[in-house]
Amino acid sequence: MKKTNKNITSTPTGFGVIIREFTKDKVALTALLILTALLLVIFIGSSLMSSEQVMKVSLMDIYLAPGVDGHILGTDSGGSDIFGQLIIGARNSILIGFSITIITSFIGVMIGLISGYYGGKVDGFLMRVVDFIMILPVLMLIIVFVTVIKNYNIYHFILIMSAFYWTGKARLFRTRVLSEASLDYVNASKTLGSSDFMIMIREILPNISSLVIVNLTLNFAGNIGIETSLTYLGFGLPSTVPSLGTLIANARTEDVLVNKTWVWLPAAILILVMMLCINYIGQAFQRVADSKQRLG
Repeated sequence: MKKTNKNITSTPTGFGVIIREFTKDKVALTALLILTALLLVIFIGSSLMSSEQVMKVSLMDIYLAPGVDGHILGTDSGGSDIFGQLIIGARNSILIGFSITIITSFIGVMIGLISGYYGGKVDGFLMRVVDFIMILPVLMLIIVFVTVIKNYNIYHFILIMSAFYWTGKARLFRTRVLSEASLDYVNASKTLGSSDFMIMIREILPNISSLVIVNLTLNFAGNIGIETSLTYLGFGLPSTVPSLGTLIANARTEDVLVNKTWVWLPAAILILVMMLCINYIGQAFQRVADSKQRLG
């Protein structure tokens, strides 16, 4: 009896596809390694620092150059340590961006599932609500809320941002769910007597998970940028809370912008590096979700 050897090339699925895509894209892999290293330094470093101590005003240490009196990146106009503000501010900006991304993604997925699955009047009503929120002057409303809320803190900022930035996700996911809801596997589940909730969660949601992951990754960078921009303009986090936007806002005066670059430049470089890394990683995930775009 003859034995024949057959070379079977297995096609990677799931996590294997992600690993293969990152190994073939050296830029995305480098971005992932850099971002991981930054996150470790930021979160481990911030856990060893006290925000109150970092923001302590010392009039004798105003605008010290990097390396003077133990200040690695110098000090600002209040004599506060720049390196400490950079680490704690980066942690705050990342946590805010991540929290807003998770909350808005959850709301967007739920609204998208309900609207796309039921269609008809339910879809019409929910989409009109989305349309109404999308035509509002969101930036102006955020500034108003930030101004009028007493004892404004980081949690208020997250809730205000999350209240307005879920609409685009809801519309995107709703479009995908509309196409999924008409497929045979959904009709089969209905025939078997599965509840609408179980069909949406166990059947449809896993099939749009790739879109959710891609959208979540790309929006994470955007939400960090929004927080930083609003804080720079004075309508983000309170001035007593370290933030990357607060550090960059120090560059409003010509003297600091030109002669004291250590006050704002490290924060600007950190934001740029994080944004680029997250976007390259998001592009890799986007290729994982779309087989036509994969590198191998």
